[in-house]
Amino acid sequence: MSDAPNLTATIELTATIEKLARDDRGRLLSGLIANLSNFDLAEEALATAFESALIHWRRSGIPDNPQGWLLRVARRKAIDHIRRKSRFQDYHPELARLAHEDEMDANQTASEIPDRRLELIFTCCHPALDAKSRVALTLRTLGGLTTAEIARAYLDKETTMGQRLTRAKLKIETAKIPFEVPGREHWAERLGSVLSVIYLIFNEGYSASSGDAALRRELCEEAIYLVRLLDQLCPDEPEIMGLLSLMLTTHARRNARQSAAGTTIGLADQDRGLWDNLMVQDGLAVLDRAMALAVPGAYQIKAAISALHGSASVSARTDWDQIALLYARLLHYEPTAVVRLNRAVATAQTGNIDQALDEIDQLATELKDYQPLYAARAEFLARKGDVSAAIQAYDNAILRTGNLSDREFLKSRRAQLLN
Repeated sequence: MSDAPNLTATIELTATIEKLARDDRGRLLSGLIANLSNFDLAEEALATAFESALIHWRRSGIPDNPQGWLLRVARRKAIDHIRRKSRFQDYHPELARLAHEDEMDANQTASEIPDRRLELIFTCCHPALDAKSRVALTLRTLGGLTTAEIARAYLDKETTMGQRLTRAKLKIETAKIPFEVPGREHWAERLGSVLSVIYLIFNEGYSASSGDAALRRELCEEAIYLVRLLDQLCPDEPEIMGLLSLMLTTHARRNARQSAAGTTIGLADQDRGLWDNLMVQDGLAVLDRAMALAVPGAYQIKAAISALHGSASVSARTDWDQIALLYARLLHYEPTAVVRLNRAVATAQTGNIDQALDEIDQLATELKDYQPLYAARAEFLARKGDVSAAIQAYDNAILRTGNLSDREFLKSRRAQLLN
């Protein structure tokens, strides 16, 4: 029995460290990369600092400023690594600079630690990198997604994605790409990638590709924070406003997305009384600000679609005709199979199920590994009364679902067809 308090304390400490890793990893890592100009060394040093925390905090307690403790320990681990290099003399200036920064940071509180996440996004989204590498690298470093999670998002092999990430980091270091938010004259060449990265971070948080929970709230809030920073830096860019509005009106539904048992709840069945109405109104106001500039774009259209969902008091009052038209308009900006699928879903909701199923069948080859295609097909086949085909479609969807909460949702829908 005497070991029980120690076990409880260890569990609580581990949970605290895991929360710090979720909530503060991006901020800490961006600061280290700014200091070290080396992605791999920064990641290794921070991982070692978290390991050290588990040992030292168990013995001496959690410090008043755990983020500052982790940053200082990680920097010192990096200094030790540099000192062990065979060409030690080449690194004297670098060591002196890091030691000085370590001394300057010694008494900083968590709120005073410089937030360098925006610089990290723009560095990762430099035009010297190909578009796919920009997004993948930022998701890995800032979003904290694993290489496997990013590979799944791109339908790549994990080893292939790992090689891509390695090449991207090496290119940044060898080309000495500056760690900075560029001047406005350079925004046009990077803003699209930056917004894409932030949106993917949000999507991974809102619809987690793996794990037990459907929602990784810290990733959603990280993405919202970052796009608000962009909006402050560039308050007259309508696509930034469009993305911010989209994320706010979507994240407003977070408390209604799971049952008490942890199963995903579809949009039509959510208790809208649990939606964050203040966040919805905030998102609508941001969209109004964007629309007033009369410069349309893809994120503004997506925000308008989300706004139509958020404005409907009950699911039956959703304006699906307008949503279908907006998806058709979105195809001019993003002529992708996923947008076509979303338009097909909206078309089915207007009552044209046969037309929607025809479109879904046309996309079957291009989206053969895309779970939502099979889930949508199952839903609409079930409405037509084709139970056997619907069950087969649900089986295909379940097979392609990595998230436990979503898998349980699909299983429950399938089970309803057998009753």
